[in-house]
Amino acid sequence: MSADDLGELSMLDLFRMEADGQVEVLTSGLLALERDATAASQLELCMRAAHSLKGAARIVGLDAGVQLAHAMEDCFVAAQEGRITLGQQHIDGLLGATDLLMKIAHASEQELNHWTVEAPELAASMSALRDLASGNAATAVAVPPAPKVEPAVTQPATPSQVVIRDNSDRILRVTAENLNRLLGLSGELLVESRWVKPFAESLLRLKRSQQELSVTLDGLRRTLSTTGPDDPVQIALTSAIRTAQKCQHALTDRLAALEVFNRRSLNLAHRLYDSALECRMRPFGDGVQSYPRMVRDVANSLGKQVRLEIVGETTQVDRDVLVMLDAPLGHLLRNAVDHGIESAEDRAAAGKPREGVIRLTARHSKGALLVSISDDGGGIDVERIRAAVVERRLLSRDAADKLTEAEIFEFLFLPGFTMKTTVTDVSGRGVGLDVVRDMVKSVRGIVRVTSTAGKGTEFLLQLPVTLSVVRALLAEIDGEPYAFPLASIVRTLRLPSAKIAHLEGRQHFDLDGRRIGLVNAHQVLGLGEPVPAGDDVPVIVLGDIVQTYGLVVDRFLGERELVIHHLDPQLGKVKDIAAGALMEDGSPVLIIDPDDLLRSTDRLVSDGRLSKVKRSGAEQKKRKRILVVDDSLTVRELERKLLGKRGYDVEVAVDGMDGWNAVRTGDFDLIVTDVDMPRMDGIELVKLINSDPRLKTKPVMVVSYKDRDDDRRRGLEAGAAYYLTKGSFQDQTFVQAVVDLIGEAVA
Repeated sequence: MSADDLGELSMLDLFRMEADGQVEVLTSGLLALERDATAASQLELCMRAAHSLKGAARIVGLDAGVQLAHAMEDCFVAAQEGRITLGQQHIDGLLGATDLLMKIAHASEQELNHWTVEAPELAASMSALRDLASGNAATAVAVPPAPKVEPAVTQPATPSQVVIRDNSDRILRVTAENLNRLLGLSGELLVESRWVKPFAESLLRLKRSQQELSVTLDGLRRTLSTTGPDDPVQIALTSAIRTAQKCQHALTDRLAALEVFNRRSLNLAHRLYDSALECRMRPFGDGVQSYPRMVRDVANSLGKQVRLEIVGETTQVDRDVLVMLDAPLGHLLRNAVDHGIESAEDRAAAGKPREGVIRLTARHSKGALLVSISDDGGGIDVERIRAAVVERRLLSRDAADKLTEAEIFEFLFLPGFTMKTTVTDVSGRGVGLDVVRDMVKSVRGIVRVTSTAGKGTEFLLQLPVTLSVVRALLAEIDGEPYAFPLASIVRTLRLPSAKIAHLEGRQHFDLDGRRIGLVNAHQVLGLGEPVPAGDDVPVIVLGDIVQTYGLVVDRFLGERELVIHHLDPQLGKVKDIAAGALMEDGSPVLIIDPDDLLRSTDRLVSDGRLSKVKRSGAEQKKRKRILVVDDSLTVRELERKLLGKRGYDVEVAVDGMDGWNAVRTGDFDLIVTDVDMPRMDGIELVKLINSDPRLKTKPVMVVSYKDRDDDRRRGLEAGAAYYLTKGSFQDQTFVQAVVDLIGEAVA
């Protein structure tokens, strides 16, 4: 921190900052000494931390802190000299004294008057610590739990302040409002910088028109060549051609300069936005420092031996996400100790180490933050949960028996659902996992559970790296684009009108064996009358295992990464809308609030006011449908645009598995697929299509970067009707191959 910043703090504030850091050293050191009581490096660190606290407390006149830190220092010195060996009882006493030191450091002025040697807690701690130092400990220190306090270097001075550390280790304090405003402006700049690309494309069209004009003028000049070169018309035409050529050359130069400017401005905008975003980020370790101690204390209260390992402490996390993660992670860790890890005796009988291990991991993957809490305990009894679901009359026995393991685990997140038969201080009230689900959903994330009997359980939280950006699917409704966060979407599909069924006056369709209610987005959002549906209907499936609906939209507009702009607080809560954003061209788009939208849909269903998805009465010319399967967004969009310009109806899939699901549920005239893709490659997709009696007549075109003869032969042997390299996009080979296979776009 700079000298100016330090000058604004009182001596007591400075002591509290130092206490935060030294208590963290003491806590982590004592937990390490609990595993290895003779670790010289940890003993040295703890002794120095206690010594530093003693000196700092003396400077600010906290005699209680001086005496307590001095007693702790004596204990560590005695351990260093071999006069005592720190055991479980010693560690309990020293951790209790550490908590007491934190209470003293953060006490108010009125409370400080009570922290004297005569105070019961302090007197008990001093007596116990003297016994520890002499090796005559009889009882552990019993003190009330200390309040959780974050390290001073990362704790804001006020709720509206954010602490930023630069590379020179200087600390700056800025208000959260200013930081959010900076991030918003840099996000707007990033959006604005994307405007240059469509503008350059319009200039390219102008250049082509200029070329056509030059060709026309030249043709006119040749037509009138019989009049002679001195004819005024010939002279005028020659001058016009020369001027057009100069304009064309100038336009070419300006386009080249604009392309360079576009690259530089985009790069600068990205760098600015990333830097602004980085100011909001904190290391994951800043938010999880208290967990090893918490796991240790909970395990001791349950008579278990459990160790917490934290991996990825330097992983950068949005400060708001990190704060919101605190309660959910606490619930999951307590559950892992109580429900997951067996007793030491049971573990030994099963051939496991007596000490259980819980691993808390944070990492970035594909633009998302993945937080995992896994244990090596006994795992989750799936059949026991299935029986509990039936017993609580949440499902019938037949319906419960049909559920997969992943679907059964979803019931663990229902409010009030617990597998504990007794209520303890740790668990049993059915409160916890529903809090985890609510928090994850509030930040547009998802949570998954996997478990292996006898080996352990893992809870995986997939969260956005930042709350200022959302990945969304754009859909057109009543002529306007709306953004649906991808994390809230179960599935998107084009539903054939013939597959829309009616039951008791309501429309539904079948999806993977489930009956999904069908509603019009126009009606839910209170917009105009929906356009009558053609042969198929664009549907976005939203919800979870308990509540799921298919939302009919006008058409899909593709995926976008949007910078979130929060609505003005004066508007209050806008029904079904979470926030706003700007498109590449600067036009606004509203971001849907999925939970609110589901509630609105549920009200319509309950009131019996649902309108029907209307089928078109007029016969329309059927456009041929093509499915493009590629994990590259750039390639998908290029193929979609090339085919869309020729009039084909194009749907996209992001990998082989997504493509296979789309092929089975949709009706396509042609499938275009890449080879190398996650989850399922293109060759396997081709084989699956050709092995299905219903689908094997569908032609498949493989488009890949691989151009070796072996690769081509492998694709054709799998059943592909065509094999092209991605270089074919530069000419008409790709489109012509499509025409050769299925003909022109309109049947």
